[in-house]
Amino acid sequence: MSRVTVCRGCCCGSDRKVPGFDHEEQVRRLSELVEVRVSDCLDVCEQANVIVVQPSPEGRRAGGRPVWLGLVNQADAVDDIATWVKAGGPGLAEPPPILGLYVISPPRRNDQRRLRRG
Repeated sequence: MSRVTVCRGCCCGSDRKVPGFDHEEQVRRLSELVEVRVSDCLDVCEQANVIVVQPSPEGRRAGGRPVWLGLVNQADAVDDIATWVKAGGPGLAEPPPILGLYVISPPRRNDQRRLRRG
């Protein structure tokens, strides 16, 4: 099964960044439905809350790659993500069309190294 990584670093999961959203409930609800890993900052703070859907081994063999989702600040998105993961996730199943609105590009490693040095 695919795994979901939920960012909970400096901005994601923060009432300061995304006020009025139940961040703990988002993780709890996802954890009830699929395998979840909570991560520290994933370096796309302007897109808080960030969730990455990793392909299963079978999905990766079928060409699936991690899908980064940003601005996941609606409770209904949890069910859409879980539905996709349960159907196979990246490489094995098409995501619900609504998730296309959340897709973002992952940070580029070279950009992050440059930012840390500068």
